[in-house]
Amino acid sequence: MRLPVAARTLALSIALALSGGAVSAQDAPATAPATAPADDADAQARRLDAWFAEKYQEQLRFSPISLTFLGRKELYDQLDDMSYEAGDRQLAWQKATVEELEREFDRETLDPEAQLSYDLWKLQYENARDAMRFRDNVYVFNQMQGAQSFLPTFLINFHKVEDESDYLAYLARIEEIPRAFGQMLDRAKRNAEAGYRMPRFAYDGVLTEARKVVSGAPFGEGEDSALWADLQGKADALVKAGKIDAARADELKSQARAALVAHVQPPYAELIAWAEADRVNAAENPSGVGSTQPNGAEYYRHQLRMHTTTDLTADQVHQIGLDEVKRIHGEMVALKDKVGFDGDLQAFFEYIGSDAKFKFPDTDAGRQAYIDEATAAIANIKRVLPQYFGLLPKADLVVKRVEPFREQPGAAQHYFPGTPDGSRPGVYYAHLSDMNAMPKPELEVIAYHEGLPGHHMQISIAQELTGVPEFRTQARSTAYSEGWGLYSEWLAKEMPGTYQDPYSEYGRLSSELWRAVRLVVDTGLHAKGWTEQQAVDYFKANTAIPDASVRSEVQRYITWPGQATAYKIGMIRIQELRRKAESELGERFDIRGFHDAVLGGGALPMSLLERRVDQWIETRKRA
Repeated sequence: MRLPVAARTLALSIALALSGGAVSAQDAPATAPATAPADDADAQARRLDAWFAEKYQEQLRFSPISLTFLGRKELYDQLDDMSYEAGDRQLAWQKATVEELEREFDRETLDPEAQLSYDLWKLQYENARDAMRFRDNVYVFNQMQGAQSFLPTFLINFHKVEDESDYLAYLARIEEIPRAFGQMLDRAKRNAEAGYRMPRFAYDGVLTEARKVVSGAPFGEGEDSALWADLQGKADALVKAGKIDAARADELKSQARAALVAHVQPPYAELIAWAEADRVNAAENPSGVGSTQPNGAEYYRHQLRMHTTTDLTADQVHQIGLDEVKRIHGEMVALKDKVGFDGDLQAFFEYIGSDAKFKFPDTDAGRQAYIDEATAAIANIKRVLPQYFGLLPKADLVVKRVEPFREQPGAAQHYFPGTPDGSRPGVYYAHLSDMNAMPKPELEVIAYHEGLPGHHMQISIAQELTGVPEFRTQARSTAYSEGWGLYSEWLAKEMPGTYQDPYSEYGRLSSELWRAVRLVVDTGLHAKGWTEQQAVDYFKANTAIPDASVRSEVQRYITWPGQATAYKIGMIRIQELRRKAESELGERFDIRGFHDAVLGGGALPMSLLERRVDQWIETRKRA
């Protein structure tokens, strides 16, 4: 995923990652004591599954936003508590559950799959505990994950309005924005004053996005703002569905207009005022956290460990990147020679980057053509999926343009998951404001990464799993999910009807090269003191990525340290596991079975994924 949301991952918002929690622990259901351990292993496994089910439901009530992402309407009129105190409460709750888990269940008597669940639950707490030391290091508002763009995106795209009560819940959530924004702005101010100030470009991005949200009606002159247009459209849809009459719709719209002016405009104005005032204190050509934050070197080591789920050092990751860049350059030279281009690799980069035949027109027709061709590439993969996977997603996948209020020229494409029941499709979002930053050779590979067989495949299957505890279906691991996305780009090459044009294969290599360069640049910025410009210069010297995208990417790495390294490290590890399975199983190797082993347990850290694949290998040997 070239841009998670989150949650991390994946699919959730940065707001959730920052808060560490939501509603107070007093609002969560009381914890019922587990019964005494049973001697029967099957009985204990059933009891453990029931325990996980109960605890996960408690955990979900810390985050109304997470519940909505799952398509559920509990706490539908609330937003998460973004305060430090909420994070402390949730961490204390997690610690108590781990203590109860260890006290009430004998891990050694559990079957291998149950042990994976046990270990993952415990590891999630340990990761949250370790991350708590670095919560001041996080840039609360930034140019790509900040609540200034997330909250409108969330309300417009994920808060479904199916009856009047849903509409009123939408308005109640709008009334919550001043509280949520105030909590996050307090944190941002405190962090900046303590030496954890984001770079100047991040302030600029926050200002641009925030101003767009509160531009137009009802905040001022001009066309309807995105939120106002959405609220009017959802009221009209209720009339069309026969849920309310036109008079009631007008009343709801009047309430909505007043709520936007009273509860959206003031907190956004406060954020804009702070960002404008503090911007002058921010670095214009910044370096990474290792040299700009008080405990930045330690924080970066932690980020590498969290995102790669390995113990690789920054130096090791940097060297892997350099080696991969050299290898992929060699494959690109071979392709350049194959198409008969007369010139060196840099000239080949320049040719593809500048020739108009590799661009879509920068018009509405060109934007629609991009969406149509990406949709067609995904449709081709849909037809052949059963040849490579036993597990298939229920949720459909659609391609959409990013909403205007958060669209950025050259920004990375990204994926938002559908609902576990398949009622809402997954969405592959493309930034199409500058078609020069969306070259034709990269269209296929991005569609495979974000859509099928990439993130949509992985996240939908995880959400729809029935044989593992529900918390595992929603688990997030950057190395796993982004490693799978990059592995999918490579896997698609084995599928019929893909990369038919040699320049599409060039696009695939460019994408993999991009991720290899990330290893070099991310570690260079955060562990070796590189400046933004040094990182941009290295990127431009080694790739054909458009200038606008290069700048956007480097700025992303600076504000999200370590995340960009997970793609290539995760891909390499999945490829290693596949080679291991092919070597040990020989003719017994089954590609469908291997992929189901990788995807069928949810998002796992690399060590737990390796254990699961090893178990599958042993099962195949005994078959």
